Amino acid sequence: CTCKNGVTATGGPATCEIDECASNPCGMGQTCSDPDKSYTSQHDFSCTCDSDTSIVQVDGPAACSKDECASTPCGAGQTCNDPKQTKTSLNDFTCTCQNGVSATGGPATCELDECAKDPCGKGQTCEDPNKSYTMQHDYKCTCDNDASLVQIDGPATCFKDE
Repeated sequence: CTCKNGVTATGGPATCEIDECASNPCGMGQTCSDPDKSYTSQHDFSCTCDSDTSIVQVDGPAACSKDECASTPCGAGQTCNDPKQTKTSLNDFTCTCQNGVSATGGPATCELDECAKDPCGKGQTCEDPNKSYTMQHDYKCTCDNDASLVQIDGPATCFKDE
C-alpha cells in the first residue's frame, strides 16, 4: 500500500499522515494543532492564539489581538496608538510626541525647547541644553549684563547697569 505522501507498507495498510501544521499556517503568535494528521480528515487543523487560548479558528489563522501599547513602549511625554492590534502585524504602533513628531515601531525622538516661549524675559538669555521631555525645567536664564547671575528654571534677578 502506498500513501499519497509516498509512505509505503508491505503486507497491510500504510499509515498515511499529513501534518497540516508543518507549513505554519497559523502565523506568528499562534499555536497550530492537527491531532489526527489524517488524509481522510484534511483541513481540520486549528490555530489558537498564544495570548488568549479561548480564541480558536479551524482551518486558518485565528484573529488574535495584541495591544502593543499595553507594554508602554513609547518614551515619556509620548502617546501610543496601535490601530490594528493584531499578532500578525507587530511593530505597527505609533509613538507621538506632544509637539507632533512621531515614529512607527518605537519611541519617537521628542524635543521640547523650553526657551521657545522666552521664559527669562528682557535682558536675559535662555539656554536649554537638553531639550527633552524627560528633563523638563532644566533651562537656565543668564543676565545679559552679568553672566555670573544665573537662575535655573526661571528668570534671573538682574541688576540694572548704572
